[in-house]
Amino acid sequence: MKKYKFITCMLLLAGCLSAQNNMSALLPMPNQVKQTDSKKDFVISDKTVIQTNLPEDAFCIAELKKIVRERTGKTPVLSSSSGSSNSVIRLMLDPSVEGDEHYLLSVSERTVSIKGATQGAILYGLMTLDQILLGDACRTLSGKIAPVEIDDQPRFGYRSLMLDPARHFLPAEDVKFYIDQMVRYKYNVLQLHLTDDQGWRIEIKKHPRLTEKGEFYTQEELKDLVHYAAERNVRIIPELDIPGHTVAVLAAYPELGCSHTDTIPKIVGETVNLMLCANNDKVYSLYKDILTEVASVFPAPYIHLGGDEAIIDANWGKCEHCRSLMKQLGYTKPTELMNYFFGKILPVVRENGKKPMLWCELDNIRMPAHEYLFDYPKDAVLITWRYGLTPLCTELTARHGNTLIMAPGEYTYLDYPQYKNDFPEFNNWGMPVTTLETTYQFDPGYGLPADRQAHIAGVNGTLWAEAMPDINRVTYMTYPRGLALAEAGWTQMEHRDWESFKKRMYPNLSELMKRGVSVRVPFEIVRHPQKK
Repeated sequence: MKKYKFITCMLLLAGCLSAQNNMSALLPMPNQVKQTDSKKDFVISDKTVIQTNLPEDAFCIAELKKIVRERTGKTPVLSSSSGSSNSVIRLMLDPSVEGDEHYLLSVSERTVSIKGATQGAILYGLMTLDQILLGDACRTLSGKIAPVEIDDQPRFGYRSLMLDPARHFLPAEDVKFYIDQMVRYKYNVLQLHLTDDQGWRIEIKKHPRLTEKGEFYTQEELKDLVHYAAERNVRIIPELDIPGHTVAVLAAYPELGCSHTDTIPKIVGETVNLMLCANNDKVYSLYKDILTEVASVFPAPYIHLGGDEAIIDANWGKCEHCRSLMKQLGYTKPTELMNYFFGKILPVVRENGKKPMLWCELDNIRMPAHEYLFDYPKDAVLITWRYGLTPLCTELTARHGNTLIMAPGEYTYLDYPQYKNDFPEFNNWGMPVTTLETTYQFDPGYGLPADRQAHIAGVNGTLWAEAMPDINRVTYMTYPRGLALAEAGWTQMEHRDWESFKKRMYPNLSELMKRGVSVRVPFEIVRHPQKK
């Protein structure tokens, strides 16, 4: 027995030696950290109490108790005053702290204090506190926290990951599991790609035929997901891709397609590259019903409408109804019908109190490109994504007054393999490799002067699921690159460093695995000693 105790102690010591201070696991790196090594540690004991001006049932209070219990074995209790306790943890809403996600974390000999203007800000302070406990392993084992002052807020207010249950359905509990992990790294948006050629995944009560051919989320399930995410400061943005990527709609309502595609079988998951007809009133009537119901389920300010990869010439360019509409409107190119199509759709979005979000498409799918594919209205938030087109998208959105989200495929497409010959081993259409270091080197502002990147709202990591059949593959493809992207979205460039990130990543990967998260071990970033 003594032998086993000795081995256990040695393992703990080894862990301590590899994680020696309170910055060892901070990720994303806070933007202002002040170490105060000369002061005494805060001690967590059975007498530690929580003081707060939050409601007693606030999620942050339950999360604090959970963090302290899991890390130290102690469970602090709520108290209206510190009394005789020398150990107080304060969670305080403070409207004087500017910024919805700006938190102040202070650790002194007698007090741990987390302040912010919102519960979301306080939650982020808690996530940082948890990483301090994770990284400073020796002190945490002794129930201690080293003094520190952190004043932190994000570089970008929009930090998103995108799941694609349209291609491979993810049960609601798996989505919650995914949310649990992204919150730890201060992501605040989950985009759900709910419709595509491979499936329609959201219940529309006025049109139940849409969900007859596969698994889907009920509206009650989605409302529960929205509530679950909101407690964790995450908004869920629904995406319903139109006018392309719509075979799941056409399988239910084949009469909504273009005239020359009438005889093409609409097989969900097999048929691709068909579009909704631009000159069909039933299309707009259906989507008015759809968008009205979707808006009632998701309180987020945006509805994402896709607008990408529409095979326009082969659909609208050959459709007798669309060609008739072009002649009527005086259009010379089928792409101009995108103005008409979204001119009918976007007012419905606005009537329901939402703003449109669309993928940024240009007049060519690669350089040289010169302008938008069609006339995006100024209230449309655009997401740049195509390889090599982001600099031009950035320039155009600034010129036209559109807000821009950064999701360039060369940095943020997390469905791409992480290493040569790594997954995916099926449905791989020749995807390029996006390594961990590549993702980490991503500067969402592309090095532009501040005034030329002021319209950039944030980042988005995409996980298109053609080759991701379940949540384990999804998290494997997300992490560790999702850690790198989290730092790109949160941390100012002057506080980012690849060598530092690699060290801070390791305890977080260990923690993820401990929580049952499938991750990829980034063996390739370790320098192997040369053989003699």
